[in-house]
Amino acid sequence: MSNRIKTALVITFFVLAGLALIFKLAIRPSIQKSAPMPGPQSNEISDLMAKGDYPKAIKLLNDIMEKYPNSGREEQALYTLAAVYDARGELLRERDMYNNLLDKFPASDSASKARVGLDQINMKILFSPVPDPDSFTHEITKGDSLSKIAKKYNTTVDLLMKTNNLKDGSIKTGRKLKVTKLKFSISVDKSQNILTLKGDGKVFKTYQVATGINNRTPVGDFKIINKVVDPVWYAQQAVVPAGSPKNILGSRWMGISSSGYGIHGCTDPSSIGKQTTAGCVRMHNSDVEELYAVVPIGTEVLMED
Repeated sequence: MSNRIKTALVITFFVLAGLALIFKLAIRPSIQKSAPMPGPQSNEISDLMAKGDYPKAIKLLNDIMEKYPNSGREEQALYTLAAVYDARGELLRERDMYNNLLDKFPASDSASKARVGLDQINMKILFSPVPDPDSFTHEITKGDSLSKIAKKYNTTVDLLMKTNNLKDGSIKTGRKLKVTKLKFSISVDKSQNILTLKGDGKVFKTYQVATGINNRTPVGDFKIINKVVDPVWYAQQAVVPAGSPKNILGSRWMGISSSGYGIHGCTDPSSIGKQTTAGCVRMHNSDVEELYAVVPIGTEVLMED
């Protein structure tokens, strides 16, 4: 082999080695940011959860967070802990894990999944009889009714029934009911087609919606002024009954303090996420039914571009 070839090979080797080092240094931060838990520990946690040995799984995950603070491993441990607490039915601790993850790792790979999980667990806690810091207990006295209790505490009969697992409106003196302390409000981002339900000003749950074509959805501060189950649609040329596939209002209507506008369900789920309505805010029926149960008449609604 000639000296010229040997020199060329040596130069090529060092160039490739240098490129490899640069590549390694370039990707190291992203690897550290999203690194999963070590394989053996991950397998051990999975085995413990499969066996139902949640206390050991929780201890192992807490050890990981203590050993690797502010790392991808802590991020993954927080997300896994939320799953463990979900399996144990510990709703409040599950919510704490999602909140901790979003506070510490808002731009992480798990943040979007944690946001979805938090939306779900917030509703699960709200609709359950589990006591939480955002609720209090009302003991039923003679003369009470669900409508009176709902009016007294600025909530809804639907929410009282869901929260306390009531099958009908009958209640007995002496029974204790869980009542939310949260003041709910709604904001609609027209540019993103997102409706946000807030509790005491903090994000409680987000929904994808449809808004008005050509910017027809009004902008400003409004209030919910009426609510209707299975609304009739009074179209320009016809009256369309509830339940009809031609009734674009779907299963619920919440009118706002801007004449003719409101938040309602739909018969065309494919329209959600688009700007296609005549100006109202349109939701999936399952979503609008959930929202309808939570917000009372008088709830503040902010519409913004």
